[in-house]
Amino acid sequence: MLNIRKSAERGHVKFSWLEARPSFSFGNYYDPRFMGFHNLRVINEDKIAPSRGFPTHGHQDMEIITYMISGALEHKDSMGNRDVIRPGEIQHMSAGSGIQHSEYNASDTEEAHVLQIWIEPEKNGIEPEYTQKFVRDVVTPGKLGLLAGPTGKGGALTMHADALLYMGILNDDQEIEHTLETNNHAWLQMVRGELLLNGIELNSGDGMAISDEGTLKIRASKSSEFLLFELN
Repeated sequence: MLNIRKSAERGHVKFSWLEARPSFSFGNYYDPRFMGFHNLRVINEDKIAPSRGFPTHGHQDMEIITYMISGALEHKDSMGNRDVIRPGEIQHMSAGSGIQHSEYNASDTEEAHVLQIWIEPEKNGIEPEYTQKFVRDVVTPGKLGLLAGPTGKGGALTMHADALLYMGILNDDQEIEHTLETNNHAWLQMVRGELLLNGIELNSGDGMAISDEGTLKIRASKSSEFLLFELN
């Protein structure tokens, strides 16, 4: 079963410094039909104005992933981490027993474009963790690369959730197949480009909820970048 979530049909929240497109109910956007998909709770596509951002705030018992599309985002947290995330990098935090952090556009001239992703953990109250990685360390164009998973195998980031996060970069007319484990569900989130997923067209910003599909056939109509979540 394949259910498309078109980019234009997501929530739309706009402030003077932030334009957000949440795929699921979040903050000022609420739709009881879209409260998450299995343990995937949040996918927000955010555009943050220069030198603006989210002041210090708290999280608890959530796996939080930040994926940069363009621009740069400065991160500070209560564990003493201070980093700038740029395109081609992924950041992961296990909020666990509690963490405070802030996120600001690191540029005073350019917009920051980012995906904010939350996944519910397997266990609450763990010690908070923070990691950051270059995507190309684990992703080869033309193949799926594992960005994050419960064991951190193959150089992937370790997250404390029953989920696997893959990334794909495909050139024009490239095609891959991916087999889902038994009873697993999946969500594909387009970052950019245009592709066919089991014959259904997806464009930049579109998402797809996937259930009861043993094999995914993914073909890029034009150069594409996407995230694939395997979920239970």
